[in-house]
Amino acid sequence: MATSTSAGTRAVVGELLGRIGEGDPVRIAEMYAEGVDWKVDWPEGEHGRTATPWIRHRSTRADAAAHYRELGEHHVPEDVATEIERILVDGDDAVVLGEIRQTARSTGRAYRARFALHLTVEDGLVTRHHVYEDSLAVAQAFDPKA
Repeated sequence: MATSTSAGTRAVVGELLGRIGEGDPVRIAEMYAEGVDWKVDWPEGEHGRTATPWIRHRSTRADAAAHYRELGEHHVPEDVATEIERILVDGDDAVVLGEIRQTARSTGRAYRARFALHLTVEDGLVTRHHVYEDSLAVAQAFDPKA
C-alpha cells in the first residue's frame, strides 16, 4: 500500500504504536523498512550510556528489533505506561507527542519523560524514526550514584 497520503501515514503510525504497546520486538520491527534513518536525541559522550545501551543510533530493521528488546530488558514490564497526547500527520511525515512512564530495572527508580517522535512512512513502512525525549530524566533513573 502506498502511503503518500496523510491517511495512509496515520494508519501505519497507528499500527506501529499498537504493536509497540503489545511489546513483541519482532512484530514491531516488521513495521520498519530494511534500512531506516534512526536517531535518538541524547547528549554527546558517555553520559548515562553504559546504563542505557538501547539509546543509540540504528540503521536497519534488525536494529529496530534489538532496540525494543533491549528497552524491555532494562525496564520493569509491569510498570510501563505511555500516554499519546497527539499525532500530527503531514503527508509521509508524522509527529507523535506524549509521555512515557517507566521504572529502571537496575535501580528500581521510576521516571517520566516527555517525548516527540518524528516518523516518516514510505510504501507502508517506517523509514525515519527520530525521537526527542527528556534524556536527563532517563539518565538519572539509571544512574546508580543518584
